[in-house]
Amino acid sequence: MSARDSWRPAASLATLRLRAELLHAVRGFFRARGYLEVETPVLSHDVVVDAWLEPFVAQWLPGERPTAGAEADELFLQTSPEFAMKRLLAAGATAVFQVARVMRQGEFGRYHNPEFTMLEWYRAGDTQHEQMTFTEELVRHVCSRAATLRDEDSTSPPPGGAIELPPAPFERLTYDEAFERYAGTRVLKLSVAELAELARQLRLGVPESLAPVEANRGAWLNLLLAGAVEPRLGERPQFLHDYPATQAALAKVRDGDPPVAERFELYVAGLELCNGYHELTDPAELRRRIARQSALRAADGRRVLPAESRLLAAMEAGLPECSGVALGFDRLAMLALGADSLAEVVAFPFDRA
Repeated sequence: MSARDSWRPAASLATLRLRAELLHAVRGFFRARGYLEVETPVLSHDVVVDAWLEPFVAQWLPGERPTAGAEADELFLQTSPEFAMKRLLAAGATAVFQVARVMRQGEFGRYHNPEFTMLEWYRAGDTQHEQMTFTEELVRHVCSRAATLRDEDSTSPPPGGAIELPPAPFERLTYDEAFERYAGTRVLKLSVAELAELARQLRLGVPESLAPVEANRGAWLNLLLAGAVEPRLGERPQFLHDYPATQAALAKVRDGDPPVAERFELYVAGLELCNGYHELTDPAELRRRIARQSALRAADGRRVLPAESRLLAAMEAGLPECSGVALGFDRLAMLALGADSLAEVVAFPFDRA
């Protein structure tokens, strides 16, 4: 792309019309199932605290005409509308969804853009397995609509071939089952030394800085997942669920031997589409997890994000039992329309923004 052409959209206008139709189908799907569409702030004092997600930071200078040297208030562009949407559940909402613009630092490539469209939803009373069923219905609905649009207008074809979803239900595979199938062993009960030895046996590239110590358990599991398991997932649609308790994020942890996080991700055609939780509702545990994530960020030399949030106050007031899902709409549109990259279904990706 030359500088002279950078003003042009990356996606064709025909594809953008199809994308708009798919968004319309998404909204109809949720409304038909009793979900309320909501809007929450993109710019907020609160932010999802995650050791691996880096938010964009903005400054608010009070007054109509801020003067030089005025003290700025720090705010964050949201990496997810999660905190605000859970506040709505605590206030009495029972089922909410949102088509949100979210932003994350350092993510740009074939399947990533620093600013992207997140489809996020929560329903009170649902389990993670009920939300897996709901997510599968949504993905089938969007892909079916894309196929119908293709048949209705052959003069404006999508970027590529239609994705064919199998008639059988999407497979549900636990984290340990996936490792047993694709790496030859279950991993949740292995020591860190045993995880390091497995990585060596599988000939995975291990960073010199990654020591085989307990503090790095999550990093070893991530290395093994990315190198030995994820490349094999999604040849047919698969839900990966029951993650290590150390990777619960904001999901509940279920007691067991070993305990597991009630969290799932969906892989289709080799691509991760979403992340879902049976949501944590305990404010004391949320405080502990924020502290752990902050410690990881500090140890990595990254800025520590706020320890207090309005979500904590909402949980203390009472967050109902619920499950929620965050799904990358750009990726879903890419799959449904047969595109090879996000740039084919986004008007102005980062390099043209």
